[in-house]
Amino acid sequence: MLTCRNLAMAFAGAAILAATPAWADAITLDSGDIGQTFSLTYNGFSDGTTVDGLTGSTSFKLTGIDGNTYNFDYSVTNTTSAPLTSRISSFAFNTNPDITSATSTGAYAYPTVSSSYPNGIGSVDVCFKDAATGACSGGGSGGIAQNQTGTGSFSLNFSQPVSSLTLSDFYIRYQSITGAGNISSASGSGTMTSTGGTPVPEPGMLGLFGLGLIGIALMRRRRAAPQVRTRVAYA
Repeated sequence: MLTCRNLAMAFAGAAILAATPAWADAITLDSGDIGQTFSLTYNGFSDGTTVDGLTGSTSFKLTGIDGNTYNFDYSVTNTTSAPLTSRISSFAFNTNPDITSATSTGAYAYPTVSSSYPNGIGSVDVCFKDAATGACSGGGSGGIAQNQTGTGSFSLNFSQPVSSLTLSDFYIRYQSITGAGNISSASGSGTMTSTGGTPVPEPGMLGLFGLGLIGIALMRRRRAAPQVRTRVAYA
């Protein structure tokens, strides 16, 4: 049978072990993170169906904060594997607080703010595209082909200075897909693989952490409880 102490230790251990390796797909950055890079990997899906072999990766480096602007370098790699082929035509994410505008250079030099992302993703705060189109899906024949990497820089502009910035909900867009039956375009959702900023804990991890704190409190209460000694009177 688990004693109060063992139960508390189990709660605390579970919370610590579960919380340590887990990252949510969001990151908070401030002036202390200038020069740091965080990276993500992406799957591929179309109409709710995962497309095996359709993959990509991105890296983002915070290069500076200038007044109301956060500046980044980016790198996008198309890791789609044979027999599939594809090109990545855009990437996107959400920001907190909301941005007012964005600029970009390099492989994805055409940003759009407050638009819709395809394949049921819906509204995103900003996307960076390979072509000057009105949609976040990109267009033309640009973007990054299979086994290639595209680089550049972008700036996120705010209405006033921002002490910290949270980026979340990372996506990429695949086009010109071959080898996946009748699927010719798809999107991908990003998963954080490494980070130099402050990871945002998943809601489930917050619950486990709370259980751990409760367990530790029970342990301390049990230790602090006075010990009652019973005297036995002999006739």
